[in-house]
Amino acid sequence: MSTKITRTRALRTVALGAVAIGVLAGCAGGGAGGGDSTEGSAEAFTFWDPYPQYDETSEWAKVIDQCAADAGVTVERTGFDTSDLTSRALLSGQQGDSPDILLIDNPAVSTLVEAGLLTSTTDNGLDAGDVAENILGASVVDGQTYGVPIGANTLALYYNPQVLSAAGVDIASVTDWASLNAALEKVVAAGKKGITFSGIGTEEGSFQFLPWFWGSGAELTELDSADAVSAVQLWTDWVNKGLAPNSVINNTQTTSWEEFLTGEFAFAENGTWQKAAAAEAGYEVIPIPAKDGGPAAAPTGGEFLTLPVQSDTGRYEKSAQIVSCLTDTTNVVATDNALNYIAATPDAQEAQLADDATLEPWIEAVNAAQARTGDNLGTRYPVISEQLWTAVQNSLTGTQSAQDALAAAQQSADAG
Repeated sequence: MSTKITRTRALRTVALGAVAIGVLAGCAGGGAGGGDSTEGSAEAFTFWDPYPQYDETSEWAKVIDQCAADAGVTVERTGFDTSDLTSRALLSGQQGDSPDILLIDNPAVSTLVEAGLLTSTTDNGLDAGDVAENILGASVVDGQTYGVPIGANTLALYYNPQVLSAAGVDIASVTDWASLNAALEKVVAAGKKGITFSGIGTEEGSFQFLPWFWGSGAELTELDSADAVSAVQLWTDWVNKGLAPNSVINNTQTTSWEEFLTGEFAFAENGTWQKAAAAEAGYEVIPIPAKDGGPAAAPTGGEFLTLPVQSDTGRYEKSAQIVSCLTDTTNVVATDNALNYIAATPDAQEAQLADDATLEPWIEAVNAAQARTGDNLGTRYPVISEQLWTAVQNSLTGTQSAQDALAAAQQSADAG
């Protein structure tokens, strides 16, 4: 039995505010493939995911097929580009034609919940089991859970051991902002470059700034706090002092990674999805340090398996059975390894670590991470995020001081 990737149709633009946070999950883009029929006479269930790059021969598709077979059904799978999937899900819900199972980027869960398109785990029978609370939080809205994570990714600090060694920096000494600044100054004094990251004026910029924002002790409900100002000032000082290049103002996560691959930089902030390339280049990784030490909370990336509202509520039972199979420890480890994700449960993380000891700093980072839409921010997050990245941009470019930029950001967030 093979998973079918159906041909996508051109759909009109949805007049709802979709959360456009596409590249953060570290998935490649592309369109959906072809094929639109199921094999045999078993009942067919539709499955949409943001992985068009994985065809029916991939490990991901094979696991879905096996879970469907175990449930006694077939699956018609469609892979959409992440940035397009939320809009399509909203439109299909409006038309009463939602897929049975929807794997969606975690910040979009609250958008679909607000639109009334997702069923809660109370209603659909999904079991979150022992998923870590900080990861599950992205699917909790007003105390109800609406999905189960397939896995998680997050950000950490990659470093080039050769550059640090030449500058006389011991990575074990980098434990907080002060020691990181000291390391950057030594590296630049030795003739190399300090740190690169993505400070672009989009969600990518907010995504990369959040570990420093949260690591300062700041909260998204108070953008203009003294802690928040210290985080923006940290980045601004790096640029002004030459510890980070001016290119960070426009860098995406991809372009900043390309800078790091030149071998000239000591550090780069980036995600789990770069770990294979980092290993090949001889780079290593540590969790992003908080202002006063310990790992900072970085934002969680990754997708949630959800069950959209169906007119035939009897379909939820089989859909939940498929999801339960996909999130079984054995299967989730296989798929998360293929998708470059860290598992969301302690047992699965232990299994991953047993296979690959280099995942330890990533597991630590994921366990310290938190959801962007947490604290019940839900669909308020995109408004707050836009003001945050605007404030960072204004400070990095010298348009406003960090304090003035964040004061304006808080005012705009309150008005929005």
